[in-house]
Amino acid sequence: PLSGVSLSAQPPGGQVALGGHLALSCAVAAGTGPVSFSWHRGGSGAPLGTGPRLELRHVGDRDSGQYQCRASDGDSAAESPPLNVTVL
Repeated sequence: PLSGVSLSAQPPGGQVALGGHLALSCAVAAGTGPVSFSWHRGGSGAPLGTGPRLELRHVGDRDSGQYQCRASDGDSAAESPPLNVTVL
């Protein structure tokens, strides 16, 4: 089963200036087979994107909130801890 799903942000801490660029990366510590990723904000059902990276260009006020990455290997799925993104 998948385990150790982690989320990192650039700039660190998820604090980004209005109009700036935010890059989120998702990683899995353990798992077998091909892993797919989806990105979610604030518990929304529809994914913001897929793949191990999510890039937000020209960040706006509406982009602040809690982001999570969900990883799946077909048999099991796991979520990263939420990351709070703050637009300054």
